[in-house]
Amino acid sequence: MAIAARFHDGLVAEVEAVELEYQATGAVGMLVIRRSGDGAELGRWPATTLYALHGRRDELRLGANGQPAGARVVVEGQHDVARVLATLPVLTEKRRQETGRQVRLAVTATVALAAVIAAYLYGVPLLASRIVGMVPAAWEASLGETVAGQMEASLGESGGLQLCDANPDSLANRAIARFGAEALAGSGSPFDLDIRVVRSDIPNAFALPGGQVFFFSSLLEQARTQDEFAGVLAHEIGHVAYRHGMEQLISTAGTGALIGFILGDMTGLSVAAGLGATMIDARFSRDAERQADAFAAQVAQRLDFNPAGLADLINRVGADDEFARALALLNTHPLTEDRKAALEILSQQRPTGLEPPFTAAEWRAIRSMCGAAPAAEPRTKTK
Repeated sequence: MAIAARFHDGLVAEVEAVELEYQATGAVGMLVIRRSGDGAELGRWPATTLYALHGRRDELRLGANGQPAGARVVVEGQHDVARVLATLPVLTEKRRQETGRQVRLAVTATVALAAVIAAYLYGVPLLASRIVGMVPAAWEASLGETVAGQMEASLGESGGLQLCDANPDSLANRAIARFGAEALAGSGSPFDLDIRVVRSDIPNAFALPGGQVFFFSSLLEQARTQDEFAGVLAHEIGHVAYRHGMEQLISTAGTGALIGFILGDMTGLSVAAGLGATMIDARFSRDAERQADAFAAQVAQRLDFNPAGLADLINRVGADDEFARALALLNTHPLTEDRKAALEILSQQRPTGLEPPFTAAEWRAIRSMCGAAPAAEPRTKTK
């Protein structure tokens, strides 16, 4: 008995109402397509060339190799679809093979993504730290200058970021330069520090590749003690000493390049790949932050300040909230309460009799170098 269907010949938009017959001719069966009504034959498709296309529920769409790209036979109804599949078992086998192929592809892509993430969770930071040692210091310093120029263009006004005190021989600048030199002494760093206190409403401080450190006036205004200012500054100098900026650049570039090269722009996997890259780079950055915290604690073994002050200042500027805690895995900085606890432990063994990082006059000059500052809390020496 013939099966009713619709036929698209792939050449014109007209749809024909047809009836399908199966003829077994030797070893190769034929699907015969006849126009309903007059029975005119519109096509003969060898059963071995047939394949199923995606369709709606209770609908079977068939194409055939060697036919125009848009040629289709559409069978509707659960009963008729079952009859076609029973008559042409090759379609069921091809469906099974296609399902298996898709499952294998999904498994392969998932394993590939997992392998890339696993490799970079452990391989990229180690590789970046090895590579950064081969980068010439002069090249890194030049890169830092370029980054500084771009940063000033994006954050600064028409004249770029304005120095709070442009006189390098002022009491404040000499005190900050001395602190930087003492902090970096013995680290083996190839760079000369260039510490700039600049005007900005953004409470931030950061180090660039090549030895440049920026301390924004908004953060300075919120520093209440020498401990807080010295802790943050020593932390940023730690990034310079360990060349974290260059490491992060190498790590980020390597992560994006490898994931893009292996996985390409695969629909459905691109989001997962992006999340993987974020996790990788965030983890590497958190490790760098802990290392810089430890550097600040080491500096505090030679100068009389409590490195945990940097956590106090960070917490005052932007206290951790529930959202930050929930996304702690993706945060580039450890939660401040965790940092303070770690720094308190590191600072417990500081020797006695150390000199403070700044004299009272120097600290007053630093506090006022960007303009009037609120009264600072009295400094309490903690051991």
